[in-house]
Amino acid sequence: MVKVLNKIVNRIKIMFSKSPDLVVKVIDANFFSKIYVVYLETVTSSDKVNEYILKEFILKKNEVNKKNITSYVAGANVKKISNIDLCEFYLTNGFAIVIMGNCLFGVECRADINRSITEAKVESSINGPKDAFVENIQINIGLIKRRLKSSKLKIENLYLGRKSLTNISIMYFDDVADLEMVKKIIDKLNIVDIDGIVDSSTVGFLLTGENNSIYPTFMETERPDIVAKCLLEGKVAIVVDTTSSVIILPAFFIDFINPGIDNYNKSKNVNFIKILRFTAFLISMMAPALYIAVMNYNQETIPTSLLINFAIERGGVPFPTIIETLIMLFVCEILRESDLRFPSSYGSAISILGAIVLGEASVSAGIASPITIIVISITFISSLTFTNIELNNALRYFRIIFIVLAGLFGLYGVTLGLFYFLIYSTSTYSMNRNYFAPISPFNKEYFFESVLKESVLKNNKRSSLFTKKNLTKMKVKK
Repeated sequence: MVKVLNKIVNRIKIMFSKSPDLVVKVIDANFFSKIYVVYLETVTSSDKVNEYILKEFILKKNEVNKKNITSYVAGANVKKISNIDLCEFYLTNGFAIVIMGNCLFGVECRADINRSITEAKVESSINGPKDAFVENIQINIGLIKRRLKSSKLKIENLYLGRKSLTNISIMYFDDVADLEMVKKIIDKLNIVDIDGIVDSSTVGFLLTGENNSIYPTFMETERPDIVAKCLLEGKVAIVVDTTSSVIILPAFFIDFINPGIDNYNKSKNVNFIKILRFTAFLISMMAPALYIAVMNYNQETIPTSLLINFAIERGGVPFPTIIETLIMLFVCEILRESDLRFPSSYGSAISILGAIVLGEASVSAGIASPITIIVISITFISSLTFTNIELNNALRYFRIIFIVLAGLFGLYGVTLGLFYFLIYSTSTYSMNRNYFAPISPFNKEYFFESVLKESVLKNNKRSSLFTKKNLTKMKVKK
């Protein structure tokens, strides 16, 4: 028996030979020559180990055996370990391994390595709940289930990554969601053989394909209320441990234009804001191209007095309009990246520096004209309407395409770019569903709900884009 114990303990020590946080405790007992308690002190709470295991075992070492161990650690989750190779999984997940003879038990004693629940930083709102996800999967699932108290809410668990063994939970309503899509998601993740998963974006790329589109084809949110709303609509939520955002599938273009926080405002006010966002999207994508086309090829569209002013202002600029515009866009992109990467305390300094460089300095030096500065400023202010970085990257891509075509063909080039934008967008898919729905293919019911918010009483149907069953989500008794 002693040889078996030593063999098991030595195997674990070899497994974690370069881990100084490995702790091995020994308790003398009557039923067994020794009881070993092994754990990693960096992910396991020493207080819990002392409370649940050591204290009880030392006081009642003559009574404890492998048949009644659960009664002596009643305050913790106890699992019997059938294979010594599983010790790695349990130890790295905050379990203490109890070795009795040739039997192994895992006692959950996880350390509380969590930050407190705080307010959403990116998707902040004046109205509605303020809590946001954290880096703990159990807390995140709890925040969702706190809002959705139904046994119909199902959770499929799996572990991904040979070295990270990241816990991933797939959440859906089995009476609402498309179960074929759920199965497809699970099957895709099960066939992935990867070293490790450290963020939710990697899971999203594995499911939707990173290179198939410049658009974000999955949605990430830090708000539990948005996840709850999407689950009720028939979508699927994927919660990844150690990340503070949850993936939503499928995702459509309209989801990034109209965030879920709109639900907390009156429909008439929201409709104006939605129209404003669509307008901002078009301005951000097409404004520089229209400016180049009009200044170079279609000057007859500008009133004469205004055209004279433009000519005077551009008199000292040595670059063609397209080069001038591209230079200013390039500088703005650098400033945006700097603002994203620098700590928030530097944000105001970067903004002031950018205003000076793009404004007075560039005009005074003759690098750019005032009208170009105005156009570029409006373009970037419009892009700030959208918080999703991937959508802004897609806007950047289309903006450059429009600028090049406008520089070559004028307004005809802008029209050609618009056709390219529509063809590209309507041929993009998310989980085999058209990304540009309900605009293309046109879906009358969901179009008016998406583009123009209806009142709560009228919004009583789920969209058939997500599911084909249980479409009625509300009934009002008369």
